[in-house]
Amino acid sequence: MTLAITALSAALISSQAIADEPAKPKFAIAIHGGAGSSAANATPEKVALRKASLKVALEQGVAILKAGGDSLDAVQTVIVHLENDPQFNAGKGAVFNAVGSHELDASIMDGKTKSCGAVAGVSHVKNPIKLARLVMTETRHVLLSGPGAETFAKQQNVDWVEPNYFDTESARSSWNRYRARLKKRDEQKDQLKNKAGFLVPNHPNHRIPNLVASSQEQKEAWSIGTVGCVALDSKGNLAGGTSTGGMTFKKFGRIGDSPIVGAGTYADNETCAVSSTGVGEEYIRNAVAYDISAQLKYKKVSLAEAVKDNLENRLKKGDGGLIAVDKDGNIAMGFNTGGMARAAADSEGRFEVIWGE
Repeated sequence: MTLAITALSAALISSQAIADEPAKPKFAIAIHGGAGSSAANATPEKVALRKASLKVALEQGVAILKAGGDSLDAVQTVIVHLENDPQFNAGKGAVFNAVGSHELDASIMDGKTKSCGAVAGVSHVKNPIKLARLVMTETRHVLLSGPGAETFAKQQNVDWVEPNYFDTESARSSWNRYRARLKKRDEQKDQLKNKAGFLVPNHPNHRIPNLVASSQEQKEAWSIGTVGCVALDSKGNLAGGTSTGGMTFKKFGRIGDSPIVGAGTYADNETCAVSSTGVGEEYIRNAVAYDISAQLKYKKVSLAEAVKDNLENRLKKGDGGLIAVDKDGNIAMGFNTGGMARAAADSEGRFEVIWGE
């Protein structure tokens, strides 16, 4: 009898010890580093370097979430790392616009309060995602652009750099190739004009190549590095953020979807957090990031179904990709391009870094 009581006591003590153990924080996080060309088009060295950087970014985000930290902090930390890596079209590796300069965009959103902040067309801010968060926390606005955003940046004492800080040899080469292609197209146009200066009707070579729509090089230029992150923390709060240098040879002043809440970024604790990468104009036209959230809220579909629907029925093939995490920690990552650099982890043990598959 004594032995039975002792065994029972031991079992009760063991059960109490297990009950007293703090529950492991539940979290989920996903990252993208741009949707576009397949990893098969890159050298093994470039694939390894990009995946290694995504792995470091994922580890940083996971560390914050494992410790019970906020999803907003995880998102910002991950994106800052990627902005500082010249492999990506965000921050240090930003592409050149039509006049040979840089204009960077970013946004961040808090799913708990739907507070959000964004900046567009900044050329001196080392980490646009940091400034976007300051717009969210230190102003009554959502989006600041151009000189106004940079004046605000100086007031907030963010890291300030000269525009050539963002230069990389790879981005410059893409700009030069695109400029050469533009010159060739203009020469073709001149050859088709008659003496009066008009294009000759029904000329067999009348069709001029469309620079944006038909150029695979341009497709790859925008797609090799826009970055984003979505996260769910242990308190059930969702957050999302996106940062980009835009399109190679974009018109001066062009703004894509990355700083547009509801297009490139969205977060709502009742549904999900989303970050987009691709042809920004299409994401704006279709309010893609918000649509995914709305489908969860009103149609009651799964996260995977909503992401799939947007990639197949709203966006055109080759437009880009998406990452999302819902309020239950489900992760969806999809694209309709040749590939998308991406990574994901959660509190159940998932930890993966992928490019191309």
